[in-house]
Amino acid sequence: MSGHSKWSTIKHKKAAKDAKRGKLFSKLIKEITVAAKLGGGDINANPRLRTAVTTAKASSVPNDNIDRAIKKGTGEIEGVQYEEIQYEGYGPGGAAVLVQAMTDNRNRTVSEIRHLFSRFGGNMGDSGCVAWMFQKRGVITVEKKVIDEDKLMEIALEAGADDISEQDDVFEVATAPDRFDAVKEALDGAGVVTATAAVSMVPSNVVDLTGSSAEKTLKLLDELEDHDDVQDVASNMDISAEEMERLSAE
Repeated sequence: MSGHSKWSTIKHKKAAKDAKRGKLFSKLIKEITVAAKLGGGDINANPRLRTAVTTAKASSVPNDNIDRAIKKGTGEIEGVQYEEIQYEGYGPGGAAVLVQAMTDNRNRTVSEIRHLFSRFGGNMGDSGCVAWMFQKRGVITVEKKVIDEDKLMEIALEAGADDISEQDDVFEVATAPDRFDAVKEALDGAGVVTATAAVSMVPSNVVDLTGSSAEKTLKLLDELEDHDDVQDVASNMDISAEEMERLSAE
C-alpha cells in the first residue's frame, strides 16, 4: 500500500487548501447528489449515500448543504444531472493513474483529461488498462498528535478495521468498504478527530519514481485533482521521503 499511502499523504496535506477554495465541498456534494439519485435519499437503505454523507460530515460540510444535495439527487428540487465516468492511463515513468469523474458534459471532460495526461508526459489509455491494479478500500487518516498509536489501534481494530500504518505525520487506518462507516463512527464516538476519511481506490503494487518522472507525475496528479469534474485520483506511484523533500524544496 505504500504507493497509495504516499499519494494519500500528499492529499492530506493539500486538503486544507482545497477546503478553503470550496473545491472539496463541491466534490463531496456531487457524490451525495449522485448517490441519492442512484439509490434513493434514505441513508439507512443506501450504503453509498451513507458513506458519502459520513465523508462530507468529516470534512465539515454543513448539514443544509448535505440535505439540499440529497433532494437534488432524488428530484425533490431541481439540479444538474451528472454522469459517472472512469478514466485510466499512465503517468511519466509508468505509474498507473485512475481518475473518477462526474460530469454534465462527457465530451468536454474527456478532452480536458486527455490534455492533462499529454501535457505532463503521460498517456490516457483504454478502459480497463490499469483498473485491475486497484481495489476499493476505506482510508481514514488521523494526525499523530491526536492519539497514541496503541489506543487508535484498539478502537479501529475493534470496530472492524483491517490495518493501521504510519505515514509521515499521520496514522492511516484501512478498512473494507462495508466497514468504513462503522470504523469512522467508532473513532468519532471515542472523540478521535480524523484528518481525512474516504473510500478510495488502493493499488496492489507500486512503481518507484525519481527525478523528472516523479516531479511530472506529482504535477499531473495535482492538476487532475484540481479539475472541477474529477472526484478522486488514485495512483500506484511511490516516491521516497528524500525525493519528496528535494521536490518540495525546489
